[in-house]
Amino acid sequence: MSGTIGAEQASAGADATQREIWQQPRLWREVETSSADAFLAPLLARPDLRIVLTGAGTSAFAGGLLAPELARHLHRRVDAIATTDLVSNPAGYLAEDVPTLLVSFARSGDSPESAAATELADQYLTDVHHLVVTCNADGLLAREHGPRASSHVLLMPAGSNDRSFAMTSSYTCMVLAAWSALVGGAPMETLALAGEGVLEARDADTRELATRGYQRIVYLGSGALQSLAKEGALKVLELTAGDIVAYADSALGFRHGPKAVLDSKTLAVVFVSDDPYTRRYDEDIALELRASLGVDHVRVVAGRRSERLGDEGVWYVDGLDGVPDAVLSLPFVLAAQMLALRFSLALGHTPDNPFPSGEVNRVVRGVTIYPVSV
Repeated sequence: MSGTIGAEQASAGADATQREIWQQPRLWREVETSSADAFLAPLLARPDLRIVLTGAGTSAFAGGLLAPELARHLHRRVDAIATTDLVSNPAGYLAEDVPTLLVSFARSGDSPESAAATELADQYLTDVHHLVVTCNADGLLAREHGPRASSHVLLMPAGSNDRSFAMTSSYTCMVLAAWSALVGGAPMETLALAGEGVLEARDADTRELATRGYQRIVYLGSGALQSLAKEGALKVLELTAGDIVAYADSALGFRHGPKAVLDSKTLAVVFVSDDPYTRRYDEDIALELRASLGVDHVRVVAGRRSERLGDEGVWYVDGLDGVPDAVLSLPFVLAAQMLALRFSLALGHTPDNPFPSGEVNRVVRGVTIYPVSV
């Protein structure tokens, strides 16, 4: 069966990473958010509520992905602020003392900035509630906020707390859970089927691309999908231990200088929005990249068939026409995760632990949290 874990990959230290990538459609079917309904309903009824989405690394990209889509659907202010920014500059990001729902994304909940961000929000804001979206019931964040009336801990399905180095299952489950809890209406079964289709259809493609000797990968996306591009780039950097230079930008922003990163050893990946207006910009940059790099060195990931793009080099995700980009991003990111895994293996790394000497850790260490006076 395509995508199964062979002895070669297990011995190469890819067992957990590959399993956690391939299990995601099954876990999406298990995401359950009804426990948060009673907590969120009175908060979302308040027209003056500010929603802040926070997390570090991949968890920050979950917030960046969701913020513009939630703002569009909830018709309110939604800000994505990484915990790494909020903790180092709380006076700047929490300057407005307005009713706030702080949504914390955390795989383990044990990163130093995770708890510090919620504590700072409590110090700076007089009316703040916390929605903790986490994969670890035993983590510091879940333990601290579980008993509090002003908080709700939303736990992800068992198995989503990735054992491998990189966040894969944890990321997609937390994105789906937050969307379902705050907006609702995610087509779980259709989404899972689409994800299974990506894993099956792109297995051979990602393997072949990893053998070509690319030294750089550029990910591009617009609106919410710009954060997805950042996540795709981070996965490559993490799993190849920095051997592949990865860059992310928006479709329009890329032309303003960053396009200089392109060379003959570059693979470009463009995520195409389903929004009819935004999609035009994504298609434009994809066509421009094809002209400069060659069609065979550009991959486009899209949920809707396009006459402009045709079929060559386009990875279509069927069955999700018209869904919000935040939901569409979930099968999209599977392709990026697969690419990172394949490149890591092709370069001789161990994806489950690409930094065996400990230069980078699964849960961040060495951060000093300083007290602040408000």
